[in-house]
Amino acid sequence: MIGYALTFAIGCFSLGLILNLWRLVRGPNPSDRILALDTMAINAIALLILMGIWLGSAIFFEVSMLFALVGFVSTVSYCRFILRGDIIE
Repeated sequence: MIGYALTFAIGCFSLGLILNLWRLVRGPNPSDRILALDTMAINAIALLILMGIWLGSAIFFEVSMLFALVGFVSTVSYCRFILRGDIIE
């Protein structure tokens, strides 16, 4: 039963990732693109965790934590670049 739930969740998050990619390409302004990138990072983290549960490996949880850190830093730096024109003051 858990296999069906994991398959359904992986399908849903994969669909969300594809729809975010569409928003990233077709976003009318930079703020939509930034939000799409941030949401893509969150969906990728969810997929990593689901794959860790599916395969029974703990390494996916550590990779998801690293990916969360990199996703947060990249979102903040991209926002600062869009707002101020530079990343480091």
